[in-house]
Amino acid sequence: MRVVVVGAGSVGRSIARELLSHDHEVTIIDKQPAAMRVAQVADADWLLADACELSTLSEAKVDECDVIVAATGDDKVNLVVSLLAKTEFGVPRTVARVNNPKNEWMFDESWGVDVAVSTPRIMTSMVEEAVAVGDLVRIFTFHQSGADILELTLPPDSPLIGTRVGQVAWPQDTVLAAIVRGTQPITPSIDDTLEVGDELLIVTGRDVDEAALLKVLVDPTDDDGGTGVIDETTGLPV
Repeated sequence: MRVVVVGAGSVGRSIARELLSHDHEVTIIDKQPAAMRVAQVADADWLLADACELSTLSEAKVDECDVIVAATGDDKVNLVVSLLAKTEFGVPRTVARVNNPKNEWMFDESWGVDVAVSTPRIMTSMVEEAVAVGDLVRIFTFHQSGADILELTLPPDSPLIGTRVGQVAWPQDTVLAAIVRGTQPITPSIDDTLEVGDELLIVTGRDVDEAALLKVLVDPTDDDGGTGVIDETTGLPV
C-alpha cells in the first residue's frame, strides 16, 4: 500500500515509521525545513513543500496513493489537504487528524475526510473507559457509515450476569463484537455466559437508541415487567 503522510512532526513521523514497519511505501510532506528529520524515518520519501498546493500533491504522486494522512497540527491544513486529495486526485481513503475538538464537526465527507482521528476525544474515551462501570462509553465513530464502537463494563448488579449471550434481546442494528475478560479478549458465541466485570465492545448502527441499549445491559426490565432476556424455547422475551 502506498501512503502519503502530510506533517512531519512527532505524530506524522510515528505514523510513517509504523506503516514502514508493515512494509508499506510512505512519502512524508512538510513545508518547514526544521521538520525535515530525514534520518529519523530514513526509509520514507521526503518532500519539502506546501501540501495545500496542487503542484506539491502532484509531485508527491498523490493520485497513485491508496491513503493520504493529514497529520499536521493545523486543522485548516488537514481539511484542505483532505479535500484536495479527494476531489482533485481521487484518493480512495483520507485520514485526518483533529487537533481542536471544537472543529470535529467539520471533519466529514463534505471536506473529503473519510476517517477523522481526534486525539483529545480518544483520550477522553480512554479515561472514561478506565473508570466507568455500567455506563456506555463511545470509543470510536466511523464517519462514513455513522456506526459507533461502544464499551460497557458489566457492573455486579447487572441482571445479565450469568446470562448466555444468545439469550440477550439486543436492539436492532446492534452487534456484540467482543468480550474482554481480564486480559483475555473473547470472540462471543451464543453459548458464552456474561460475568461481572466483562468489558463488552459493541458495534451499533447510526440510528440505535443508546438509552434502550443501556437499559438492556444494565436494567433490562421493560415496561411490562419483562427482563429483556429471550426464552430460547419460545423465542419470546421473558
